[in-house]
Amino acid sequence: MAKAIMVQGTMSNSGKSFLTAGLCRVFKQDGYKVAPFKSQNMALNSYITKEGLEIGRAQAMQAEACGIDPTADMNPILLKPTSNVGSQVIVNGEVRGNMKAMDYYKNKKQLIPDVLTAYERLSNEYDIIVIEGAGSPAEINLHENDIVNMGMARMAKAPVLLVGDIDRGGVFAALYGTVKLLPEDEQAMIKGLVVNKFRGDVKILEPGLRMIEEKTDIPVVGVVPMERLDIDDEDSLSDRLEQTHKGAGLDVAVIRLPHISNFTDFSVFERMDGVSLRYVSQPGMLEDPDLILLPGTKNTMDDMQWLRESGMEALILRQAEKKTPIIGICGGFQLLGKVMEDPDNVEHGGTMRGMGLLDTKTVFAKSKTRTQIHGIMRKGVGLWSDWEGKEVTGYEIHMGVSENLGGCQELVRLEDGRIDALANEDGTVLGSYLHGLFDTDDFAESMIRELMRSKGLDYGSWHFDLAAHKEQEYDKLADLVRSSFDMKKIYEILEAGI
Repeated sequence: MAKAIMVQGTMSNSGKSFLTAGLCRVFKQDGYKVAPFKSQNMALNSYITKEGLEIGRAQAMQAEACGIDPTADMNPILLKPTSNVGSQVIVNGEVRGNMKAMDYYKNKKQLIPDVLTAYERLSNEYDIIVIEGAGSPAEINLHENDIVNMGMARMAKAPVLLVGDIDRGGVFAALYGTVKLLPEDEQAMIKGLVVNKFRGDVKILEPGLRMIEEKTDIPVVGVVPMERLDIDDEDSLSDRLEQTHKGAGLDVAVIRLPHISNFTDFSVFERMDGVSLRYVSQPGMLEDPDLILLPGTKNTMDDMQWLRESGMEALILRQAEKKTPIIGICGGFQLLGKVMEDPDNVEHGGTMRGMGLLDTKTVFAKSKTRTQIHGIMRKGVGLWSDWEGKEVTGYEIHMGVSENLGGCQELVRLEDGRIDALANEDGTVLGSYLHGLFDTDDFAESMIRELMRSKGLDYGSWHFDLAAHKEQEYDKLADLVRSSFDMKKIYEILEAGI
């Protein structure tokens, strides 16, 4: 059975996903077979494994840091919020149904066998499992039915590292309060404290570190400096949505839909020199971009209504008249069509007019399409005029089928015979169900080069290698963890267990 160590936080956004990935990378570099695990994740950013199963995006990122393929065992329970009081419940990668928060809370202990089975499969295959918690272990109203923090640590016999975010202030109170709100036996499971997102001279912090050690009888095993690395950890994703200002270079505007999901589809553009990616949540922010991107959404029809009522739709249609390129992925693709029908009340019920930029009809269904898929670009148009015959890859997560009503160019033939990527006549509007499409080798680069050319910009020898960039960032993360943690102590904690 694998050795296990668990990263918990004093609150959400303390950096658990980030540091879990960092430890994963360190252990991998040290020659161990290592895998991530999170028993229950709540996120709208998800990923489809090779087996066609759905997990949280953060666990897919952590698996990437480990150098392994993501599997559903790494995240056996995924909750995708559908409202303020309910979520779609995904167990072992497959939809179990929609549940209100109270109903899920009352019944989630029934999912313990699923959690344990998934964990044990990983434990039999790997040397080390790095487990991530969720929120805070000191949510005393939720403690009785906990299966993701101390409840999971107990099931896995995993010693715990407790992470506090000093950038928000009050880190010592947060660490002390979290420890002391736990029962004594669970306090004993915390083997190390970590101060994350520190700015300044650590010597000034040292008196506080000594005092928190004395008050909790738990050693501080790491002080991690604030570091901006290009890692798609769950806690950092919301920060990206705050990028609202236009910078230098090509102006790429992502429409921030109320139910936005899987917007990591566009993160490749953040990494490109000469490209400014921003998120637009109000009509007055749109201005005159060079490219408009419509992301996925957990509720396409509700977001169509928001686009229309807010006035955003009218501005997008005006940009379409000016031949500004517009690309929609998944739910964004559905929004671009003429009509959406929901006969089974999957989302909104009834029929709704879409934006009408693509000659398509979408019919929502209860079954969810989940698959990794390859395809061949059978026709290159617009920004992809030189891509005919090239391979594209991605993954699908959607409830609904979009039909070409006759007026769209069909660009990609998928390996299972289906057609994806539909465009208008001149190729300025395109929709696709393929998440990860822009991660295909050279695909996004080719598109940006063509857009630069059309704008009369000199891109010279510009090139971007996404795979190499990611590996570089994971290695930087490992360097940060090694320099900030007492890794000798971490290995001692790992070896001793609880």
